[in-house]
Amino acid sequence: MTSTAAKSAPSASPPPRPQMVPIDEARAAKLRAANINPRTGLATDYLNHFNEAVMLLEMVPDMPECAEDFLSWQPLSYGEHFHASNFKARDLAIESYESADAIIRAEFDNITSAMTSILTAVGNAMRQAKQDKTRATLAEQATGWVKPLVALAGGIINGGSEADVDYIMTH
Repeated sequence: MTSTAAKSAPSASPPPRPQMVPIDEARAAKLRAANINPRTGLATDYLNHFNEAVMLLEMVPDMPECAEDFLSWQPLSYGEHFHASNFKARDLAIESYESADAIIRAEFDNITSAMTSILTAVGNAMRQAKQDKTRATLAEQATGWVKPLVALAGGIINGGSEADVDYIMTH
């Protein structure tokens, strides 16, 4: 390898984390009052959408009839969730999400998209499954995959550091 090639090789280090821009204190207070993280512009209320699916999946092994309840769960985007909710500051939550740092929002959207894909795929598989035992196995597997992602998404919402993400993914 020549010295020129060594200099142009891509770096193995991750891209820099976004710099949190200081925000107006009055707006920060308004966001905090609405349960929206002022640093990230995201609200944990959206995770209730995924926690509901996880809760239903956790019940399937002991109560197979709960599979039908899970199958009625529909994926919703962040905006769709808040439009359909009774969240008191839903318009603020949507506006804040839309104006959030693009890197943070992309990281968050990637995780929520993964959760949606898993839950949708498991729902499709459960619809095809003929035995309660198969549905229970699917539910247990999906729960094991989605719960850590919910925690990871929560870390992003709350402005968690990379060390927090590493801890969540290894425990």
